[in-house]
Amino acid sequence: MITYLVAFLVALMVAMVLTLVVRNRALAWGLLDQANSSRKIHVQPIPRLGGIGMVGGFFAPLCALFLVDSGVGNHFQAQTALVWGLFGGGLGVAALGLYDDLRGAGAKLKFAVQLVLALGLYALGFRVDHIANPFGPEIPLGVLGLPFTVMWVVGVINALNLIDGLDGLAGGVAFFGVGTNFILALSNGDVVLCLMMAALAGAILGFLVFNFNPASIFMGDTGSMFLGFVLAAVSIKTSAKSGTAVAMLVPVMALGLPIMDTLLAMVRRTLVGRPMFSADKEHIHHRLMSRLVLSHRSAVLVMYGLCALFTLTALGLHWANRAQSAMLLVGMGVVVTVLMRKLGYLDLRRASGVSEVRRKNIRLRSLVKEVTDSVRSATGVKDLWAAVRPLADALEASRLELRLERQQGHHRDGLTFETQRPAGSALPLEVFLDVKGGDQKLGRFSMAWSDGRSEINRDEELALELVADALGDRAAKLLAQAEADPQRVVSLRR
Repeated sequence: MITYLVAFLVALMVAMVLTLVVRNRALAWGLLDQANSSRKIHVQPIPRLGGIGMVGGFFAPLCALFLVDSGVGNHFQAQTALVWGLFGGGLGVAALGLYDDLRGAGAKLKFAVQLVLALGLYALGFRVDHIANPFGPEIPLGVLGLPFTVMWVVGVINALNLIDGLDGLAGGVAFFGVGTNFILALSNGDVVLCLMMAALAGAILGFLVFNFNPASIFMGDTGSMFLGFVLAAVSIKTSAKSGTAVAMLVPVMALGLPIMDTLLAMVRRTLVGRPMFSADKEHIHHRLMSRLVLSHRSAVLVMYGLCALFTLTALGLHWANRAQSAMLLVGMGVVVTVLMRKLGYLDLRRASGVSEVRRKNIRLRSLVKEVTDSVRSATGVKDLWAAVRPLADALEASRLELRLERQQGHHRDGLTFETQRPAGSALPLEVFLDVKGGDQKLGRFSMAWSDGRSEINRDEELALELVADALGDRAAKLLAQAEADPQRVVSLRR
């Protein structure tokens, strides 16, 4: 136990120091998570890249074992497949997350890298060979073991990434998962896994010192994907060494909250016709704040309580017999059902309108694709306006405006496009979105409705954000061309 405590404390201190350094450097270099999206909870720019502190904190005590001649160190170095899997894969997924935080990575690239890492884990012996069944004999997977293992690894990585929406939430959720795996590894006598979980627990707590509400730094995809990868890999090992009838159900229950949130998001977006990887404000933590009127910190603490309940259930499943396991699962099912009803996920009154919402969203997605494709092929600022102008009629807006600006010495050039149409006489509801190229503000894109609505439809809001992002990317390139060759692009001055 002394070794585990030392690993925990070393990881804690390294994570704290690294997170502090990264936070200060991110502030100095402008590497901030901007509060420029309606889906963001924070209201001011916050440094990101805090995941670097967790990654460094996790690896620091483990790397020290390669330098120390001890029984634990020799035992650790003997676990070649485990070390290669978690070191190589962990660094790989952290590098992917860091690239995404700095430059932005598309969904295809993320899934491609995650798939390769999951296949690498399978080749190293991280495999799910059977599914537990508390109501009967276990179900062997056979050739389905490979796709199931890959689905588990990729799924947990993205589940931790999706739940990272409030200060301290993803780190706290991961900490409960780490605690579960540590207890299971300890009961199995697995020294190496215990050591790894002790190090990860210290790294998480070291980061949470700066991330708990109000956060002064975010973990970013570097941290959330790294946590998901390590937890997915270690869960496979702890479940494989479990002799209970519910082996694979234990890690599923230990990570029950992020898994449940991810499944709800997939079902929700499929039913209403939203892109599977679009962002929204319908996650469990969002609904806790809106429907139960909880503060930011209170919502996180409630989620911690739910994680504690899932953890206790997972540990109970590990030591329970078949009948007890069935009772635990039924009891947890009742709790989840009550929670979903409280948060409005099972509101049947909304079911009748789902098909119409789905049809509208499919049409909206088609429109946004046409508009963004036109924006990306624009050869001048007038083409940008021509590309977005159809949105006014399609969304029944009373006014649409696009303003682009450029700094020229000590003054700014600006060009404004605007169109108006008869669409009601009520007080207008206006939505403004910044047009940004990287961190530089290039203008503003706005739309107004005078039909009496008091708030914008969430799907239309997401669509406008996509259009504004496309405008920013293309406008930045056009303005760069103008600076390189002023004769090629029409001046913004009017």
